[in-house]
Amino acid sequence: MKAIEIVKMARDPKRPHFFDYVKGMCSDFEELHGDRLAKDDRGLVGGFATIGGEKCVLLGHNKGATVEENVAANFGMANPDGYRKAMRLMTLAEKFGLPVVTLVDTPGAYPGREAEERGQAEAIAKSLEFCAALKTPIVVVIVGEGGSGGALAIAVGDRVLMLENAVYSVISPEGCAGILWRDGSKAADAAEALKITAADLKRLGVVDEIVPEGANGAAKSPKTAIANVKKRVLAALKELKKLDKEELVARRYGKFRAMGRFN
Repeated sequence: MKAIEIVKMARDPKRPHFFDYVKGMCSDFEELHGDRLAKDDRGLVGGFATIGGEKCVLLGHNKGATVEENVAANFGMANPDGYRKAMRLMTLAEKFGLPVVTLVDTPGAYPGREAEERGQAEAIAKSLEFCAALKTPIVVVIVGEGGSGGALAIAVGDRVLMLENAVYSVISPEGCAGILWRDGSKAADAAEALKITAADLKRLGVVDEIVPEGANGAAKSPKTAIANVKKRVLAALKELKKLDKEELVARRYGKFRAMGRFN
């Protein structure tokens, strides 16, 4: 399958969204609201959850399932308040000795003027630093679009899983084509060059494991995709809980520092 076809599958509005995963994976979920500084961002949500008997803090991008929810959540494009809320929740996870599970699905951080005025870049940078040093296991699952810093802000983890028809990139194919060739119609060429598919990223060592979606992808087999994510998250948490806190952080830091090194 061509990369641009996978991009279209990753963006399919019928793919499971955050609250579909909550419903399919969690026996209970208590959402927490607000960053305690400005407001509650609906583009990035989270709370306390129990997945297969494993208590954790679950958070992720929320694109919404209806037009009204799409608009309220900026189609999963978080404001600074969302990233600060995520850090607040992860602080609670560390305090109570709970692992963190993040679900990544965003075109990117919200690029609006108000977001920039409230420190979008600072919030993302702080989140990267914060996740790198968090003394509790972090499992990341890229379930749809992994767009730029908006995705990476909650994707610094000990295990990075990726659904087979998800994408993860520093820029969209259309944006890349517009910059390189001044021609958005070359998005397919850009998608191939960017190496944004799960297979490419696994080969490059950016993601640790590819999670199968079931027949015809997650949009048509949502229950299978969600069940597979649940299974692999629990397996990853079981392994990570064996490590002490210092070793956990050292391995995570080393993992991301090693990315981009070539002989």
